[in-house]
Amino acid sequence: MTDLQMGLIGLGGAGVIGVLAYNKWQEHKHRKLAQELLSARQADVLLDEVLPEEVLVEPAAAAPVAVGDVPASPAVAAATAVRSAPERVEPLLRQENVPDDAGQDVRVTSGGSSASPPRPPVAAPEVPPVARPDELRSPVREAAAPLYLLSPTIDYIAAIEVSEPAAAYRILEAQRASLARLGKPVNWIGYSEQSREWEAIVEDSDSAYRHIRVGLQLVNRQGPVRDGDLSIFHLAMQDLATELMGVAELPLREPALQMAAQLDEFCAGVDIQIGVNVISQGQVFPGTKVRALAESAGMVIDPEGRFARCDDDGNVLYVLANQETQGFTAESMRTLTTHGMTFLLDVPRVAGGDRVLTQMVELARRFADALHGALVDDNRRPLSESAIEPIRRQIVQYQAAMAARQLPAGGALALRLFS
Repeated sequence: MTDLQMGLIGLGGAGVIGVLAYNKWQEHKHRKLAQELLSARQADVLLDEVLPEEVLVEPAAAAPVAVGDVPASPAVAAATAVRSAPERVEPLLRQENVPDDAGQDVRVTSGGSSASPPRPPVAAPEVPPVARPDELRSPVREAAAPLYLLSPTIDYIAAIEVSEPAAAYRILEAQRASLARLGKPVNWIGYSEQSREWEAIVEDSDSAYRHIRVGLQLVNRQGPVRDGDLSIFHLAMQDLATELMGVAELPLREPALQMAAQLDEFCAGVDIQIGVNVISQGQVFPGTKVRALAESAGMVIDPEGRFARCDDDGNVLYVLANQETQGFTAESMRTLTTHGMTFLLDVPRVAGGDRVLTQMVELARRFADALHGALVDDNRRPLSESAIEPIRRQIVQYQAAMAARQLPAGGALALRLFS
């Protein structure tokens, strides 16, 4: 063997040893980074928050006559339908006859579909903090995240910690394609080192974050989150952490799925709408007069072709919809005519529902008087106060059940759940 061959063999061996040494050094570096991030973790205000017992919903009885712990009267019992877990569709208003003692009916509609077997209640797992007792409290621990963005009550939350601050656009772009396949909303927040507060991560922000929380909403009106969506989200968050040179911590999936099923069952029990009708008694209602009456009452046309009455904060209190196929638009009101309209109150999305119901019925009566129409139930029978009162009491009970589970009607969480 020549000296040249010996030299080449020696150089090849040295190269192999160099590659192995470099890989070993990289492995040590990443292990050290992960250990530093995990060992420095403080108790997380989102992941470590133990859900109150009120959020856990016991399985429904055989007949849907109860909402939470509040017994439902026969007037509304027929309208409470439990949502089915698989393959949900957008809820449609379904007319139900709700007789009172006087024999009159008021429409109560539900966003639910057929019932699915309830799962047994399973408490959300508590994630123990890993911070040592002698460590100082982290500012991340002290700053409470805004619940209207993320809440362990209704979100499956990933906690991501990275060694170097990551730009907002990079965080949002990294797994955009994967997350676009999900059937539930995803919300992002990051901890601002400047303001020492959690804030929404937005596309055009110049901010960068080391502490990131991402939440997949567990329930909306299409039903509970699917196992497949939860798996996609789980993998996407792991990949995101890897790309940002950080670590991700996520709750167990099975308890989250069970909690979603229970929460969906509860939401279906209170997901109702109340409707009262104003119909013509021979002559049609001209659109110009309808618009004048609506605008004088502070109502405006919304993107869905309805007149909406909002509070001072812009929250919808109730809407006025055309009973005929044509919706209300600013252009069409000049020539539009209709034989009937319906005032609708979405119970879980409105705070103080009993008070709002009174306002809505009073306005409906004014419309009926001004248009020479009639205020009737869904069987075209005149609607009296005796028919409204049982519904008003039932709204109070439904909204009390929501408040007992820390999901107050019209609140930030309720608006996300019932969307």
